[in-house]
This record gives sequence, structure tokens and C-alpha cells, in this order.
Amino acid sequence: MLRACRGEPVDRPPVWLMRQAGRYLPEYRAVRAGVGFLDMCRDVERAVEVSLQPIRLVGSEAVVFFCDIFVPVTGMGVGLDFAPGPVMKEPLRTRAQVDALRLADPRETVPYVFEILRRLRRELAPDRIPLIGFAGAPFTLATYLVEGKGDPTRRYPNLRRLMREEPALVEALLARLAEMTVAYLNAQIEAGAQVVQLFDTWAGALDAAEYERWLLPVTKAIAAGLKRAEAPLILYVNDATHLFDLTMESGADVLSIGAAVAMADAARRAGRRVSLQGNLDPAELTRGRAHIFARVKEIAEAAKPARGLILNLGHGCLPDTPVEGVRAFTDAARALATNE
Repeated sequence: MLRACRGEPVDRPPVWLMRQAGRYLPEYRAVRAGVGFLDMCRDVERAVEVSLQPIRLVGSEAVVFFCDIFVPVTGMGVGLDFAPGPVMKEPLRTRAQVDALRLADPRETVPYVFEILRRLRRELAPDRIPLIGFAGAPFTLATYLVEGKGDPTRRYPNLRRLMREEPALVEALLARLAEMTVAYLNAQIEAGAQVVQLFDTWAGALDAAEYERWLLPVTKAIAAGLKRAEAPLILYVNDATHLFDLTMESGADVLSIGAAVAMADAARRAGRRVSLQGNLDPAELTRGRAHIFARVKEIAEAAKPARGLILNLGHGCLPDTPVEGVRAFTDAARALATNE
């Protein structure tokens, strides 16, 4: 996985899945039963257990630690709950609220995150299984902070109003969230993460000019601030065919692309600049083993012009995904080494 991130030679692409420790696994549901989501994130024993489940149960080749992108935001003094997604106790829409966001040491505000990572690193080191850390990107976090909760329309009216009428406020918010993100991810690397992924899930709602104006400078600053010699950076932007060329300027080592992006076109444009991750549609995991094997071969072939490939989904694993579909996906990745 580390070689693929850096564009070094590999015999075949490695494989893992976004949201691989989740509701599709009966074993996950058993561990999670009766436990609130934030409590689950804070429970070191349970979080370690569900993080490791995909290695044993479906053949994933990397572990992403169990957590949520909003966990570090709780250390900034933001009140939130999950119902089931993040819901802010008070939407953030004034400069005073932005200025009040704390920038404390994440090792002190969310210490359990780093204990989970340290435990996982000790568990995984003997088998040389890579450990992935992650964080939410500033814009994606801001959409929830400003709107108060997720916006299924992806219009973000309050955030867009602030972008028009109070750009300095939005710049200050994104800058503060970026500073928090750098500290949080570097602390994850210090605790044992060998790769880190930045989830900018909702950035695709912006057009290219907006992305270049608001998000590209922030993402570049995060990439520049991370200890990338110790842990490569993966950037995920969903539904962002129109932003691909700009994301190549972000400083990320790997671009994780959604299912709507044509892998062949992305690989041709990426060339030796960045590695790629993706991009099987999660819905295809329901279509049977033969279909999944064929699609994995197609993706791997299409990605050859890029300097490296990590096989993954174009989005997170869906709750109703059949376990055998996930196993077929990881089996198909391993079969690429023997052309089975």
C-alpha cells in the first residue's frame, strides 16, 4: 500500500474499502449493540475490535481506524450529537463563534483516538498490515457546522450566503479548521498511522472556480503541514469529475475518485503526478462474484497509465452490502497478481 501511494513498483494493487468496518458486518452490529455512536468512538476496546474485523472477515489489506470526521471538532468546543448524522447544538454563523473555536492539542482533547491508533499499530505490526488514519476536510466540516446538520440537497444556503456576504468569516473558519486538521493528522501519524486520508466529501458541490477560490489553498496548506515523508496523504472528493485537474494541484500523494469518474481518463490525466484510489460503485458489490472480478480487472487495466493504484470503492460501503460481495472484491484484487 505504501509503495502504491508513492508510485513505486508493486506486483498488484492493494485493496481496502472506505467504511469497511460498518453495518454490513453482523460482527460489527454485535459489538455496537446498545452503544451510542460517539460512545463507540470513545470506547478503545470496541473501536479496536471493529477496526480489525475487516482483516479477519473480508480480507481487506489495510485497517482504517474506527472513528468519525466530527470527533476532533468536539475538542474545539462545538456541541453536537448524532441523529444519526452530526447535528450541531448551535449552527456557527458569526465571527464571534469562529473566533471562539479552540485550537487545543488533540492529544489532550480526544486522547482515546491516539490510544486506538497505538493499540492497532501494535496489533498490525507483526503482519506488516498498514494502518490508515483520516480526517474531514475543512469545507465538508464547515457545511455541517454552518447549516447545523447535513443538507441532502447539497445547496448549503447558509454557507453560500456567508461566502457571498462575509467571505472573511468563511476564510477564517476554513483556516481554523485546517489548522486543527494538520495538528490532528500529525498526531495520528505520531501514534502509528502510516497513511492518512482527507475526506472532502461535499466539495464536489462547488464548481471549479469556487473550488480554486475557497478550497484549493486550504487543502494545499494541509498537505504542506503534514508529515508526509512518514505517511502519504490520500485526498477523497466525491462526485468531482469537474475538479480532477485542480485536485492534482492539492499536494496529495493519492487521489481517491468517485464511481462517476472514468478511471481511464483519470489515469491518463494523472500520469506520474499522483497515484489513484478507487473506484468501484458500492452498488456493484451486490452483483455476484463473476461480475465483481470482471469489474476489478477493468479498473486495474484502466488505471495502468497512473503511477499507482489502490483498489477501493467510489464511496463508502453501504449498510446492506452482502458480505460475500466484499470478500469477492478483495479476492479479485489478489487474483490480479496471478491473472486468475
